[in-house]
Amino acid sequence: QLSCLLKMVTLHGIPEDLDSYPKDLLLFLSPSDYAATGSCRQFFSNIGKANRDVLPREAPRRQQLLLEALECLKVPGTQINKEDAKVLGWLLCDLPGEYIRSSGGSLLKDLSHCGSFLPEQEEAIRDVLSSGNTTFGPPAAWSAFTLSELSGLIPVLDHSILQHIPK
Repeated sequence: QLSCLLKMVTLHGIPEDLDSYPKDLLLFLSPSDYAATGSCRQFFSNIGKANRDVLPREAPRRQQLLLEALECLKVPGTQINKEDAKVLGWLLCDLPGEYIRSSGGSLLKDLSHCGSFLPEQEEAIRDVLSSGNTTFGPPAAWSAFTLSELSGLIPVLDHSILQHIPK
């Protein structure tokens, strides 16, 4: 339905007030089409606010959006900074494990809102948390507050991390 609606909206070209339309509509538009009304950075900021459930995780369009977003943001290598993470929004949930590792603890709070992870993402999150090189410190220094901050990542924790968390 959204794809069909987009065709109707763009029948006579891209409307200048495209930002006033539902964000979910943008999931089916390309950044180059959007360029007439704003920057690719603004486009992906809007995409990051759209309902991620409209596109299943394995949908080719969702994977394409992530690749286009990384290209637009000119992400150097595999490290995502806080500013770019904010623009990516829920697209962070699709980042491969190497991006999670390279970005260290800076993505953990954002990732805790994802809900589910692929095995390689879970492993990368465990590696980052185990390293202790995050604002949360090593698991041995965690408190109840730390666990509430990381609540969405608790299912990812394994025995090697859990055994170090103080009771």
